[in-house]
Amino acid sequence: MELLKRPRRLRTNPLIRTMTRETRMDASSLIYPIFVKEGNHIKEEIPSMENQYRYSVDMLPEALHEAADAGVKSVMLFGIPDSKDEFGSGAYAEDGIIQRALRIAKKECPEMYLITDVCMCEYTSHGHCGILNGDRVDNDATLPYLANIALSHVVSGADMVAPSDMMDERIKEIRTLLDKKGYKDTPIMSYAVKYSSAFYGPFREAAGSAPAFGDRKSYQMDYHNRKEALKETLLDVEEGADIIMVKPALSYLDIIREVANEITLPVAAYSVSGEYAMIKAAAKCGYVDEDSIICETATSIYRAGADILITYYAKELAKFIKDGRIG
Repeated sequence: MELLKRPRRLRTNPLIRTMTRETRMDASSLIYPIFVKEGNHIKEEIPSMENQYRYSVDMLPEALHEAADAGVKSVMLFGIPDSKDEFGSGAYAEDGIIQRALRIAKKECPEMYLITDVCMCEYTSHGHCGILNGDRVDNDATLPYLANIALSHVVSGADMVAPSDMMDERIKEIRTLLDKKGYKDTPIMSYAVKYSSAFYGPFREAAGSAPAFGDRKSYQMDYHNRKEALKETLLDVEEGADIIMVKPALSYLDIIREVANEITLPVAAYSVSGEYAMIKAAAKCGYVDEDSIICETATSIYRAGADILITYYAKELAKFIKDGRIG
């Protein structure tokens, strides 16, 4: 039989498959999330996230050097304070947990690129992402708090800030204050497309950030919506965001593609705690090969259009890329 078109020609051996690969990854595009808590000499495993830990500030360098040794060049820091109040004052305190962590990180691992999560839920006594007015989050009253949190992070050494609160116009508020204070070159990675999701469960245990009442559906997005993602994206681009994030990742590959097609800015995707925990659980039961699933799911996120991947598997992926298993 005479066949003129044989797509299998480009799949005959590993060399040609790699040569013609459409989706390529680099370890420099990986970001590893790290949880930092109060105390000393603490490295405690998170029960719902096997092999992920909460570190006290003095133990943070260990986590940073492990990431660097694996080939990861960027981390995102999340703070867990000992005390909380109605206004989340620990989030913007000069001696707050993240502010101290940043200073230690810059001193002990200066080559690491430091990104901070800017939000209030870990710091407020009610667990919501802003200032309350009765039983609802007051969007406009929250904005100056978020801007001051971001500023305190940058002053303490953050290379980039990533607001995750989902308040309207917080990118504009943060950008304006950073520019006013002389930090015009500090980029903002916006959690522009953050859905209200059940995939966040393990993170809320890890960070102690579950709301004390109600839920976050009045400010995080409804997962039924696609066009709203583009609206949120374009608003944040207009307000001065430098990178647009989609969160979660695996159930939102279509949204990642939509956003990537719409804008020229880099697109980040956050493969969240629930995604990590599901893979861990399935692998522990022997249902899947963990390493293969790590590679396949990460590739799917990049293939959908992500330029940057925030993942608890960043260290493993960096090694797989180095070994040529993916990338």
